[in-house]
Amino acid sequence: MLQDKNAIIYGAGGMIGSAVAEEFARQGARVFLTGRTREPLDALAETIRAKTTGDRAEVAVVDAFDEAAVDAHAAEVAARGGIDVSLNLVPRGDVQGTPLIDMSVDDLLKPVENGLRTTFITARAAARHMTGRGRGVILTLDSGSGSGVNSPMMGGTGPADAAIDTFVRNLAFEIGGDGVRVLGIWVAGIPETFTPEKLAAVNPDMVVDEAGLEGLLAGMAQMRMLKRSPKLAEVASTIAFLASDQAAGITASFVNVTGGMFPS
Repeated sequence: MLQDKNAIIYGAGGMIGSAVAEEFARQGARVFLTGRTREPLDALAETIRAKTTGDRAEVAVVDAFDEAAVDAHAAEVAARGGIDVSLNLVPRGDVQGTPLIDMSVDDLLKPVENGLRTTFITARAAARHMTGRGRGVILTLDSGSGSGVNSPMMGGTGPADAAIDTFVRNLAFEIGGDGVRVLGIWVAGIPETFTPEKLAAVNPDMVVDEAGLEGLLAGMAQMRMLKRSPKLAEVASTIAFLASDQAAGITASFVNVTGGMFPS
């Protein structure tokens, strides 16, 4: 689906980024892997090279909050055949599990400011090159908690999602006439990405062992309409489809890959 397309993935070193990068490469794309730490990016690139023919992975240490660094890297990729896909998977620093009346201003606003800032910086960099070529796809990911869904005890997650969703729709309207699509993916708890350590980093009060984690994931599955949680591979393949020309009619929208955690 993505044969010979150039795709930049911001935050490629994480579990979602790694799965998407491998799927993009499997579908024929050249993936430009970026993040703040080189080691996981190098390891991912080696994995992709071992699984695909040709050199389909390149690594660059890029801070997605640094405008100059993002712009410079985007210009380098654009000079090598253009940017076809830009995907933002950069962590926002969400803090959850604290009632809003007990939460600090900084903890509430951190994911809003971080999420909107990095989404804007990376999308703008790609859009400036894509509009001149008359094609391209800009993608981002959030949980959909800002779509009118009640999300108590999730701090700034809902407001952050709402800000990003609004930005995506507005940008899609502005540059759609230039042939560029802008859209997002809603996910809500991908089981393979959950560990006790990661849960505690977002919610310090959530201290669980492996048995507790299994119980949490089982409960989450029952909250979904499908009574199961989408797998990481399913999310990655959906993103690859949205990035491809097969989804050429989709823009200014969010694809709900939550397994029915809530309706779109």
